[in-house]
Amino acid sequence: MTELPNFSVADQVALVTGASSGIGLYLAEVLALAGAQVALAARRVDRLEAACAAIRERGGVCLPVALDVTSRDSIVAALETTESQLGPLSVMVNNAGVVVSKPFFEHTEEDWDHVVDTNLKGAWLMAREFAHHLVGRKRGGRVINIASVLSFRTIARVPSYLAAKAGLLHLNGAMAMELARYGILVNAIAPGYVVTDFNRDFLESEAGLKLATRVPMKRVGQVEDLGGALLFLASPASAYVTGACISVDGGHGVAAI
Repeated sequence: MTELPNFSVADQVALVTGASSGIGLYLAEVLALAGAQVALAARRVDRLEAACAAIRERGGVCLPVALDVTSRDSIVAALETTESQLGPLSVMVNNAGVVVSKPFFEHTEEDWDHVVDTNLKGAWLMAREFAHHLVGRKRGGRVINIASVLSFRTIARVPSYLAAKAGLLHLNGAMAMELARYGILVNAIAPGYVVTDFNRDFLESEAGLKLATRVPMKRVGQVEDLGGALLFLASPASAYVTGACISVDGGHGVAAI
């Protein structure tokens, strides 16, 4: 008898980085409301506590966890806190990220280090420590990296962000190759332009509306567009998927510039 794929995450314990706002907060909410126990991790603990209160009101199980993805000590502490309070970790969503928008010649070394250390080195540190954590306990798990349509194509004024997101996509594949033997699957989601509080004013401006016309689906994304890909990669339905990147961009990545 044919069995249907299992998209349930009810038995998972997940940690989402950069979960105090925007895409990270939405991804954490989706996992929690789908039945996972979720650690919302970021530097702004006050915002995490408010987010967790809202999730709990809707029946979700969650935990605010202080985390700086550029600090190994902070990462190790966050993993230990999550596991001690929620149970055996199985899913980690690498979402924490920053962007500096300046012309190329105005981009400083400090700007470069800030973006690359958070978006690329931070993702590597998180995945490495999470994988060490799982391997030491002889457990498999899932790493879900949040890449970008800009992992594949370029725009002006964000050179460090482009470099970090392109690097993250290659790192995604490298980790998938090396960690598969331990039962750890590594995949990515590449959002297109998705409306958040950070970019809402731009995407609703004349320039943002013009950008939307270049997307084959003729609109920019909403955070709700990302939930399906997340649940697929976090669930048993993706048990034979590793090293993949799911683009959620309305076709932007394959459109002519």
